[in-house]
This record gives sequence, structure tokens and C-alpha cells, in this order.
Amino acid sequence: MVGIKRLADHLNLSIGTVSRALNDRPDVNEDTRKRVLQAASDLNYVANQSGRSLRSGLTGAIGFMVQTGPQFNVQGDNFFTTVFDGVQTVLNRHHLDLIVLLCSASEDPDQYLRRMVLRRFVDGMIISHTLREDPRIAFLASRRLPFVTLGRSQTDAGQSWLDIDFDAIGRRAVERFVQRGHRNIAVALPLDDINLGHVLHAAVAATMAQNGLTLTAANTLRSHPGEIGGHEVARQLLALSPRPTAIVLSDDSLAVGLYRGLMENGILPGRDISIIGRDSLPVRFLSPTLTRFGQSLRNLGIDLGEALLASMPAYERLYPLGRVRKVLDMQFFEGESDALTIAN
Repeated sequence: MVGIKRLADHLNLSIGTVSRALNDRPDVNEDTRKRVLQAASDLNYVANQSGRSLRSGLTGAIGFMVQTGPQFNVQGDNFFTTVFDGVQTVLNRHHLDLIVLLCSASEDPDQYLRRMVLRRFVDGMIISHTLREDPRIAFLASRRLPFVTLGRSQTDAGQSWLDIDFDAIGRRAVERFVQRGHRNIAVALPLDDINLGHVLHAAVAATMAQNGLTLTAANTLRSHPGEIGGHEVARQLLALSPRPTAIVLSDDSLAVGLYRGLMENGILPGRDISIIGRDSLPVRFLSPTLTRFGQSLRNLGIDLGEALLASMPAYERLYPLGRVRKVLDMQFFEGESDALTIAN
């Protein structure tokens, strides 16, 4: 590995020219920039980040805040790892590092975020698990730290966001259930105030109302994400009388625990109850196959990374996207889990 002085000597260029090329400054000839970047790769150039940070006030790092704990671990394993890969793909173009900031379930996420920001660990931030009213958004805006949210919120500071289309999931799932004669429909939602739960609940309730049906409080089931949460949803379903004949799931990992809980009681998805969920690697191995909605998580990560860089002065010229507000298109995978038809 070499430093900037040796890289400059190798290219017979000034240190200033090499530095401007490495930092994508507009006053560098494009051929020179390519020469510098190629030589930096060939010689395994590594920036002196400590000195660079002192001079520029920048860290060269981007933070991605996620919440951890027993109720989040499974979701994180199945979802965030692939999203991280997409974000890092974008950051690698500019020699930026991704730092995953893990907020324990035992700590207040607002206080955790404040501490990380005030310590100046990162130049920009991606936050997930956005709540209906999320004080983290107002705080980041007040600190003038570039950020983007994975998920919408009623708290709007003009930030960029990307979100999964839970409205489409709710509408299309209910429409499919109704076409197959279902009238007693349930929905499984998160326990907390995460905004996606509100969006999915509203979509299911509105689509049922359009078809002359009512989403009752009893059929609005809540649990933590993950297999354990899915098993809890099965327990709640079995306690209802009459038991719903169809259910739509908010979280990708609920289906595994739900299948187990139902089958332990002799209830087979697709035969005795219809289920529509979300795609993830584990649910692809369920039998009967799960009918589900999905999206490319890696592409989601790429979009998040590019939206964030578009909000950062050092990179906005390279990513002239402006403010990004994007609901991701969903792919539908037809399975066997919603095959049950109710005769009217």
C-alpha cells in the first residue's frame, strides 16, 4: 500500500493534482483523472484518513442505522445484509466506507442516533425502521447532516426516501382473497408504530371496505417480526372464532413461524387458510409454496446509496437526482399458500 506522495511521484504529477483527481474535483482533466485512479488501483493506494479528516472535516464514512435485539435479528439477517451490499456497491465507487450502526433494543433509538451524530463518525446517514412520527428525521435535518430514510414517515424534513410498496401489497392481496370468496380476512402487523404497519393496515381496510367488508380489530393481529412473531400470529389466529380464512403478512420472516404454528394444529396453508406474505430466501423453501410479493434488495441498496450521495455537496454533481422519493415496484410470485377458495 502506498500514500499520496509516492502515487504522485509514480505519475510525475503534483500532490495537489493527484488529490483533486482522487476527490473528483471538476478542475482536473478527465484523462489525468483516469490515469490517477488506475495508478491508485494498481499500487493499492490508501488515503491517510486521519489527516484527510482533519483537513476536510470529513470522515469518508457513511452510517446505516439498524435496530438489533431478539425481535429484529431474523429480519436483519434476511433483509439488511443484501441491502448493505447494494449501498456498499455505490460507496466503493468513491472509496467511502459503510459503517453499520447497531442500536440495541435496550436503548432508545433517538438517543443512540444523537450520540452517533454528535461524535461525528460519519458524513451521511441512512436510517431504517421509520416510525409514523419519527424525531430522528427532524434531528438529522437540524444538524444539516445529509441523510436518506428507508421508509416513509409523517415527519417530513424534505429528505429523500425509498419505501416498499405496502399499499400495493395490501390492495392486491385483498383483491386476490375476495376473488376467491374470502370475507373473513386478517392482517398481521408490527407491534410498534413503524410507518409500514400504518400503510398496510390502511390499504387492507380500504380495499375490504370497497368490497363491502370490514377489517375488525380482532382480525388486526400484531407481533414482533421473525419466526417467533409468526408463531405468535398463529396462536392469535387459532384463538379467533370464527377463524379468518385468509391473512396478509407485513414481514417477510413471519411466514416461517406461522406455517409451523398452523401445522402443529393440523391446519395446512392453501388448504385450510390462505396466506400472502413477502419474499425472502427462507420462505422460498416453504411447502406449500408461499404466494408473496418481493423486490430486489440489492437494487434497493444501490438506490439508497445513490440517493444519499445526491444529497451530499461533494457528490451531487455526479448524482444529479435531486430529492428522491420512490416507492419500489413489487414483483408478484404466485404460490400454493392462497389456493383456498370459499364457496359463497
